[in-house]
Amino acid sequence: MRQFILDNRLKYPSFFNGPVPSFGDADAELLIIGLAPGLKGANATGRPFTGDYAGDLLYETLAEFDLSNGMYEGSANDGLALKRAMITNAVRCVPPQNKPIGEEINTCRDYLISQMKALPHLKALLCLGKISHDSTIRSLGLKLKDHPFAHNVAYDLEGGVTLFSSYHCSRYNTNTKRLTEKMFHDVFRAIKSHIDE
Repeated sequence: MRQFILDNRLKYPSFFNGPVPSFGDADAELLIIGLAPGLKGANATGRPFTGDYAGDLLYETLAEFDLSNGMYEGSANDGLALKRAMITNAVRCVPPQNKPIGEEINTCRDYLISQMKALPHLKALLCLGKISHDSTIRSLGLKLKDHPFAHNVAYDLEGGVTLFSSYHCSRYNTNTKRLTEKMFHDVFRAIKSHIDE
């Protein structure tokens, strides 16, 4: 994976090409956990879900549910700020073929654990896709068989935190209607109700 990043630094010298940091409110009540940076999305811009199609739906939805300020314009310099929410990824660097392998997921798990611990007001986790869901469950020391992935599923955890999961907001999932805007909004409606309690 390191060689892939080094190769990208030569191929795309203007790209961020490194571990993409989390983005959002340091007092976040909601942590959104994606899969990994896209080659020409977050790997290029240095901000999660910024510069690719998945970000269009995610950031539009955050605005719809009053979890952001400013306009999303697909650039890390667009002035967008999140409210009550933070976005991170289960894998911090772009993987070859945009498909992380187990070793990459396991290596990055400590960063995910640290990010969750760094949010003292955390009330909700939103996992986008099965890989994100499974890595998060493992990060929490829980068993996958007791917390299987499904769209719009919610699991109550210790300390008043609830884990929500959704199909990933990728172009493929939305083009095939596996995930519609309404389905995505339904997940956020449940999350917003939970963090507003």
